[in-house]
Amino acid sequence: MASLNVRHVDEITLASFEDGRIIEDSSINSLGKELSGLLGNKANSRIILNFSNVMFMSSAMVGKLILFGKQCKAADVPLRMCNINDSVGEVFKLMQLGKIFKIDKDVATSKKKIMKKSWLESLS
Repeated sequence: MASLNVRHVDEITLASFEDGRIIEDSSINSLGKELSGLLGNKANSRIILNFSNVMFMSSAMVGKLILFGKQCKAADVPLRMCNINDSVGEVFKLMQLGKIFKIDKDVATSKKKIMKKSWLESLS
């Protein structure tokens, strides 16, 4: 069964996918629930999804990610993704997910970018 390894670091929730292949419906549904559950915790005000272990994912999982992205946007929770390998990155590229998600090379870059305040935030 697929799951997330969730850690809280410097006001950031870092969720890493544990499985290399996310293709089974039961795993995808479980991950979808885990992702949605991240938004139920007020401590999760910034979320980074780390794909370092993921070698392959089905289109159904991509659908769960899109839904989660919409949920984050509705909840005003910044979301970034990182460590996407070439094969998963190719799927993201074909589906033009770079237009929907903020994708970084690694966790350090995601942390740096997610902690940056916009010029509007700095006015308050």
